[in-house]
Amino acid sequence: MSTSTDANITAYWNNASSSMNRYFSIFLFLFGTIGNILNILVLFQRELRTNSCSFLFLISSIANLVAILSGLTTRMLSGWALDLTNTIDWLCKLRAFIVFVSRNIALLSIMFAALDRWLSSSINVHRRHMSTLKNAQRAVILLLIFSSIIYSPIFYCYKANLTNAPLKCYGETNICRISNDLIYACCTILFPILLMSLFGIMTITNIRHVQSRANMTNSIERLPISKKKKVDRQLSLMLFIQIILLALFTLPQAIQKLYSTITANQILTPAQSAFNNFLFNLVLLLTYVANGMPFYIYTLSGGTVFRNALIQLFRKLNQIHP
Repeated sequence: MSTSTDANITAYWNNASSSMNRYFSIFLFLFGTIGNILNILVLFQRELRTNSCSFLFLISSIANLVAILSGLTTRMLSGWALDLTNTIDWLCKLRAFIVFVSRNIALLSIMFAALDRWLSSSINVHRRHMSTLKNAQRAVILLLIFSSIIYSPIFYCYKANLTNAPLKCYGETNICRISNDLIYACCTILFPILLMSLFGIMTITNIRHVQSRANMTNSIERLPISKKKKVDRQLSLMLFIQIILLALFTLPQAIQKLYSTITANQILTPAQSAFNNFLFNLVLLLTYVANGMPFYIYTLSGGTVFRNALIQLFRKLNQIHP
């Protein structure tokens, strides 16, 4: 009786994982692809792409789009057993490398955007002068090199046609899985989220210092807020909200990765393995929510700066295709 119950539970969780990959992936694919394409088109407009923070948002959106196209496409196909990365080694390695590198660039770009906001809000003139488009472009080049280096072992570790792994395309040995899990959990999620939060708190502190100094002046007249300062404020709000939601949707996977590393040698029943596999797929798909949400955050929290740029984009598109 217990064997039959265990088999039913195993089948239930396996079916739940398959259905989630098949249907939830389609929603996330459409949600994220449309949002990131619109994001890229809006942020590529001259007024925004010349701002160092919005340039980093643009790079993050491009990386998010690459992550969604390379990661979710195969997950949708796996629901119908059509995923070639599960059976062809070089496709497995290439797909995994692109997904991990693009995700790393996406999150670290937001981390550098948080650093840029801290620099631009500082009362120290030298720090404010470091918040430039040129430095943002240098940061992106460093990100690409760093991300490619830390995930290069994927070409050695990842194999297709695996049966004793959460995915058929996965790290072949325990050492590979543990090292990749730790790199991903720490370098792509935990450390960037912690640094984003730190720079966010420091930026708020800077803003309060500036406001307190302004309040101490004896000026009767208040000068109108310049357009650049208005853009900076709204970019900061967009950034803070994105940091909070990034933590909400990515930290569960970091925790799951660390847990799987700690319990790598633990013997599990088929039902426990099926449940762990379901959790693995769930937290993995939640990270794609993080990849797809920036456009919707910027539209709701970006104020008139982002929404006006979006309206201008639609007007230009309408002129091209009347």
